[in-house]
Amino acid sequence: MDFLKKIYAFLLRIFGQRIERVVKGYMETAHKSAEFEPDLQQLTDEQLKDKTQQFKDRLANGESDRDILPEAFAVVREAATRNVQMRHFDVQLVGGNVLYGGKIAEMATGEGKTLVATLAVYMK
Repeated sequence: MDFLKKIYAFLLRIFGQRIERVVKGYMETAHKSAEFEPDLQQLTDEQLKDKTQQFKDRLANGESDRDILPEAFAVVREAATRNVQMRHFDVQLVGGNVLYGGKIAEMATGEGKTLVATLAVYMK
């Protein structure tokens, strides 16, 4: 039995717990979204609005929703910043990714559930 515990501990160090791997993937999406921010800030409101049609075209041409997800989240973040003066935090992008994936995200009062929901809604 002690041997199995050692193997489990070893494998856990190598692969991590599943939830840690999942959250790490979500955080990678959030970090990729941040890379689009400087370019999106330079766009006019009309150019930012046109991004939606560009995403639809990219999807129609074979890209997957996961391919456009980081940039789409960055567009929503920029739109929120411009229109309601609220910028999504990275953890809110993680929450949006969770919701978009059809999972449940639990958040406390004041953590921005409405702002998080905008991300998943935009992708639908």
